[in-house]
Amino acid sequence: MNLNQVTVSVSNIPRSAEFYKKLGLQMIVKEDHYCRFMAPGNEATFSIHKADKAEPGSTVIYFECGHLDEQVAELKSKGVVFDQDPVDQTWLWREAYLKDPDGHIICLYYAGKNRLDPPWRIKE
Repeated sequence: MNLNQVTVSVSNIPRSAEFYKKLGLQMIVKEDHYCRFMAPGNEATFSIHKADKAEPGSTVIYFECGHLDEQVAELKSKGVVFDQDPVDQTWLWREAYLKDPDGHIICLYYAGKNRLDPPWRIKE
């Protein structure tokens, strides 16, 4: 099984599309009610679709960045506001947090080998 994509509801397609392009995602489909993006360096996709009311919940959208601190600095220079600057976490990830224009929580992080192979990984 392969995770194809994640789609979030947004209230304003053009505004949200610009935000996600600013984060570095490449737009590959553009409609009035829907946009799909490809993450640089792999085939993972992320989508937004128009909703009458976008209601962010407790879901967090994670995007891994190879050079997290540099990525955060670049985004800040473009006016992106962060709720939390990069911090080393006890689960061995370095994470920074922000919100998209509709309030969806986004975590930009770097985990390296610890994403799939943390020291506490279950051994089969």
